[in-house]
Formats: sequence, structure tokens, C-alpha cells
Amino acid sequence: MARMKNPLLEPSTLPYNLPDFQAIRLDHVEEAFEQALHNHAAEIADITTAETPTWENTVEAFELAGADLDRVIAWFFNLQSTDGNADFDAVADRIVPRLSAHVDSIYQNGELYQRLRAVRVPADEASRRLHAELLRRFTRRGAELDATGKTRLQDINRRLSELSERFGRNLLADTRGLAVTFTRDELAGLSEEQLAAYERDGAYVIPIELPTTQTLQAELDVAQSRRKLFDASRSRGAHTNTDVVLETVKLRQERARLLGFDTHADFVIAEETARTAAAARGLIADLAPAAAANAEAERKLASELAGEELDGADWPYWQAKRREQELGFDETELRKYFPLEQVLIDGAFHAANLLYGITVTKRDDLNGYRDDVDVWEIKDEDGTGLGLLLTDYNARESKRGGAWMSSFVEQSHLAGTKPVVTNVMSVTSPLLTIDEVTTVFHEFGHALHGLLSDVRYPSHSGTNVPRDWVEFPSQINENYAFAPEIVRNYARHVDTGEVIPDELLRAMNEARQFGQGFDTAEYLAASAIDLAWHSLEGDLPEDIAAFEQEVLGDYGLDVDGLEPRYRSTWFNHIFGGGYSAGYYSYLWAEALDADGFSLVEAEGINRATGQKFRDAILSQGSSRDYAAAYRAFRGRGKDVRPLLERRGLAGAAAPDTAAPGTIASGEEA
Repeated sequence: MARMKNPLLEPSTLPYNLPDFQAIRLDHVEEAFEQALHNHAAEIADITTAETPTWENTVEAFELAGADLDRVIAWFFNLQSTDGNADFDAVADRIVPRLSAHVDSIYQNGELYQRLRAVRVPADEASRRLHAELLRRFTRRGAELDATGKTRLQDINRRLSELSERFGRNLLADTRGLAVTFTRDELAGLSEEQLAAYERDGAYVIPIELPTTQTLQAELDVAQSRRKLFDASRSRGAHTNTDVVLETVKLRQERARLLGFDTHADFVIAEETARTAAAARGLIADLAPAAAANAEAERKLASELAGEELDGADWPYWQAKRREQELGFDETELRKYFPLEQVLIDGAFHAANLLYGITVTKRDDLNGYRDDVDVWEIKDEDGTGLGLLLTDYNARESKRGGAWMSSFVEQSHLAGTKPVVTNVMSVTSPLLTIDEVTTVFHEFGHALHGLLSDVRYPSHSGTNVPRDWVEFPSQINENYAFAPEIVRNYARHVDTGEVIPDELLRAMNEARQFGQGFDTAEYLAASAIDLAWHSLEGDLPEDIAAFEQEVLGDYGLDVDGLEPRYRSTWFNHIFGGGYSAGYYSYLWAEALDADGFSLVEAEGINRATGQKFRDAILSQGSSRDYAAAYRAFRGRGKDVRPLLERRGLAGAAAPDTAAPGTIASGEEA
């Protein structure tokens, strides 16, 4: 009997190479992975044995190699994040170490490296940047190490891959296991709709969100309920991830030294637009004093309203009460103006049409990887198809938590591919909070970065840019969520259809600025912890909590009751994801976002301004120098003052040329 074809080893015949989700099963992965590894190795061998190295037979061939492997890992890791289970984890245990070893074998291939060095590089900027990036990528993966160094680096990378996988898995298990069960009376303050979303067989189960401070702490009237939720959040990873954190930091230290860097932070940030770890630390040091002072002032005012000194469990609740009292603002009522579908279609998609001329249409004839995952086609102003967007917003236990954008297919003229990207969130109610509305726009901003990419080389496509640049398009897109001409198009009452009243809109915009001290300080605190771990050069601390507290004290962020947005054992960005020594990048990018959006405010939300952003930023990926790209959009270099004003830090010292938002020019930026 003929063997059935493995759908992961065949290019999809669906529009835009959308994976055939109905045909692919987890059982296909390991067979496809084995064959894809073999195919990729053969492609690399063909490159190294070809005639005299040319741009086409070496660099472009390298860019095109590994298509089968890309298809397998895109399907597997995307679905593991959204619908993971023990079976997925078992497959990951087997393939992750081998994938790490395979990648190392390529980047430590001396013949391939020498061929890349020998090619004649075309004169255009994109080719010159690609060549420089490839050479740096090879050296950073050990191409110039001796045999002993290469072997040790392979061992380190393989182990770090295993540890990252374990951290995320442990965190997901803890997050699921620590979900808090309440009685109905304990959930006073929540709406009937919220209660219905949390009801499980007569009890009410509240899942833990990724950040330390939980959203519902601002809504629960019962102090003990707030405490239970907060304490559950802070207990994550204590028994499962402590050793993972310490071993990860130790191995990252060793790898950095092996590759010629003092610290892991230096190793990482050399490839970011910040350029140096000192500049990233300077961002935190410059802004922390004003943020801490503002946070302490907010806590005192909330404590006065509560009639007692507040800690991290109760601060959000009384902060919300203060906001409601001072602004006449009721978020429960506001949510009725933010049904998810309206926010997405009449909000995010509508703004993109006004700015970039694109249209977004649901493709009911195409299937996502679940029945509740929608597929949308994006077309340009002239009707040309640009790509597909998959949206997966419903909360479920199999998701890893948080919100993100990722790709199944990336745009490339060389490969002849158009993008297929996905936006993922974990929404428990179809009526969104302000933060959830913002997140819809944020993640769609990342999606636009992928969907509007217009580059030749896969390495340059979409979001394949430094981490402190990748957040710029997503964060600037957040601004459109509450721009008057956008919000009035989608914010209609779920029951009456009434457009959001001007007075509620004004109160909401004021409320978004409320509590900026807390928001900024908790973010800076997490960033400080990240950079502190990855700036260590010697012995590691034995007590993680004591180390964190010392770091916060060094920056003046040890405000009573203030919890970092993440602590180490549940800091998935840096120990389970790709943001180690890079969590600072959200604020770094916000300096660009705040300054960039000031141009939109001056010129209005229109096609001309949108086209400038599309042409200079969204379409370019990493094919263009970032400073030049920003100047092409903004008409000048960046000014940090809009960021300081937005964050209520206008009294803080403006960073100098080595500080936040400074975009280095030159081919190595």
C-alpha cells in the first residue's frame, strides 16, 4: 500500500500557502521534522560544493534553504503556544535539542562561512545589509571559534533551548494549577457577564494572568479575594523555575564570554538599535526617580481614600476607586461600548483602511487551526492580495497566556511568498476593557508590520528586526484605538447602538493617563530585573527574591506596595521567550511612538501620513538603516520630550544622545 504523503512536507496549495490545518496532525510532525532536517542539510551541502561563490549560489541560496523545516516548525510552535498539551510537550522534548544542534551545525560550518565572506556583494542597501547581518550572525553563533569552543557553544545552546522550553512549560502548569476558586459572594464587584465567564460547575474559577498584578484586583470588592488572587500570582515558579532561572543565567554568561562579550546584555544589545547595555540601563536610571515619586504619590492618595496603608494586593482597587471618584468613570459601563468584533472590524481594520488604503475581508472558505479562529484576507487599494491574518482571541487553558503576533509564512520577493500571520489573545468576555482594546490594536500593529512587508530577502521580512524596533509599529498603532475619529466609529453600546458620548470619551482619555506612576514604575522595575540578571559577570545570587529587591533599591524603585510587572520565576519574556536583556525595548520603542504619533496629530489620520509610515517603516523590515527610516517618516531625528510628557515624567532629565530612543545609524544598527 502506498504511504500517505505528509502534508507538512508539501507546499500548501491553499491561497497564500495557508497551512492545510484540516489535514495536518501532531502525528505528522516528527516524520516531517526528520525529513526537513535532512533536506536542509543537503541544501547547505549543495551550497558549499557549488562552483565559485556568487551572490546567487551562496547568499540567495542560503536565504531560500530550509523551506521544509520552516513549514514544520511554524506549524508546531504556533500550535504548541495556542493549543499545547502533554503530547505537544513530549514532541518538543525530542525535537528542540536537535533543532538547536542543527542550527549550530550550519552557523559553525567553516566552508559556508568562508563562501559568504568571499562573495561579491551587490551595491544596493538591502543586499549590503543582508551580507553584514549574515556575517555577524555566523560569528555570534561561533563560526570563528576553535573546535573546542564550537563544541562547548553547541552544548550551551542545546541546554538553553531545553531550559527555555521547560520554563514556559512550568509557568503554564503553575498558572493553570494556581487558578483561584471563589464563591459567588467572594466575587462581589464583578458583573453578571463576568461571573458567567468564570462559572465552572457551580463554582467560580479565576485564571491567573501573566503579569504580577491581576486585572480583577481593581474590581473585586472583597479584600480577601483580592489577596487570594494576588498571592496566587506571586507564588508562580517558586518551586519549579528557580533552578531554571539560575542555570539559564549562568549559561548565558558563559556563552557571552565565549563569544567575546563581557555579559549577556552586551551580547544581546549589540544587535539592537540601543547598541549598548549601558544605554539601556541609562534609560531606566533616567526615568526611575520620577516614576517612583509619581507612584508613591499615587499610593498615598489611594491609601488616604482607603483609610489605611495599602500594599500591592489592594492598591489597584483603591486606585480604581480614586479614578472613579475623581473622573466619574465606571469601567464596567464603558466595556459595553467595546464589543470585540466592533473593536476589530470598525476599529483596527477601519483605521488601517484610512491610513494605508487596505481592506480586510473575512474568508469563510478558509479554515484556521480551530473553529473559533477566523481567517481574513488583506488587499491593497488596487485590489492586490497582500496576505492573510488569523485571529485567535478566546481564552482557553491550552494557551500559554498573554498576547502575541507570529507568522506561518513570511513575505519575500525572492521566495515568492506573501505573509500569513496570526494575532493571539486570551479574552474571557466579548466586551473588552480599555487594556484589551489597546492590545487588539497593539497586536494588529505587529500584524501590519508583517502583512505590509515589501522586501526581497526573507531575513529582512516584516518583524525580523531588533526588539527595540519591533515594538515601534505595534505601539504607534495603539494610538489609533482612542483617536476620536476612530473610536467613534466602533465604540457603540452593545444594547442600544448608541455611539460613545463625548463626556464618557473625555473621562476615558483622562483615565488612560491616570496611574501612570504605577504603570511606568512597575514596567521599569521588571526591566531593571531583566538587565540586572543579564549584566552579571561573576557569581550568581543564591536568593532570587533578595537579588530582585537589591536591584529595585539600586534604581530607587523599591516603593512600598509596588510589584514589578514580572518577577524572575514568571518572567516568560526573558526566560521562556526572546526578550532576554531586551524587556527595556517597549519603553525604548515608545520614545519613537510618542514622537512619531505627534506627527500624525499634526497632520491628521489620513492616507498621506499613513503612506509615509508604510513606505518608511512597515514595508522595509530590516532592509534599511533604522535611523534613516525614522527620518524618512518623521522628517527629522527623534525627540524624547513627547514620551516624557505622555508618561507624566516631564520633570525628569531628558536623556542625552546615549540614552533612550537614540537610533544608531550605520550598517550595524
